[in-house]
Amino acid sequence: MKNILKAVVVTSLLAAAIGSATADSQVQGYITSNGTYVAPHVRTSPNATRLDNYSTQGNYNPYNGKMGTQPLFKPYQ
Repeated sequence: MKNILKAVVVTSLLAAAIGSATADSQVQGYITSNGTYVAPHVRTSPNATRLDNYSTQGNYNPYNGKMGTQPLFKPYQ
């Protein structure tokens, strides 16, 4: 019984950690310096990788139904 309880606790903690790691951020609407209004939108939480961005090639954006178009690695110029 203790082993089952331990497994449930560990699984719950892992699920919570994974869920928070992939959380999205709500961005409020704002006006840019040139007067353009940017509507409120959802984006992936900021991190140091491009692998999980909706705009990266191979990734699917569930909010607008489009595939990403940005290359994973930008070419040298």
